[in-house]
Amino acid sequence: MKITIGSDHGAVALKDEVKMVLKGYGDIEVKDVGTFGTDSVDYPDIAEKICADVVSGEADRGIALCGTGIGISIACNKVKGIRCALCNDVFSAKKSREHNDANVLAMGGRVIGPGPAGEIVRAWVETPFSGESRHVRRIGKISSIENK
Repeated sequence: MKITIGSDHGAVALKDEVKMVLKGYGDIEVKDVGTFGTDSVDYPDIAEKICADVVSGEADRGIALCGTGIGISIACNKVKGIRCALCNDVFSAKKSREHNDANVLAMGGRVIGPGPAGEIVRAWVETPFSGESRHVRRIGKISSIENK
């Protein structure tokens, strides 16, 4: 699996922690699109880079991080074909994959500590989409809204 990860200045430390978690998987390749320091950057620019990789197929999934996770998740969800889930707990992470086939995970560097973030990332990476017809139908409806 290929994952593109990025953060604004408010989540650089969390990004580094998440990358360490992902490094524990032998079959995950990680591409980091920045930022790499604490100088202020605009999270929509990072979101656009992550989502471009996911939509083009260069990445299978993305992980988007900012101070709260809110702004970057909103920006990601403006990109056609992206289903970004802001997750603050393991249950939500699992359901975002099982029910929504979320292709981008968002979290907040000022909201979630490294331990819980690692658990969330592991749950999100390891949980497959259920493929149940009701969920496929609902995702289709989301796509229909996006295409209007």
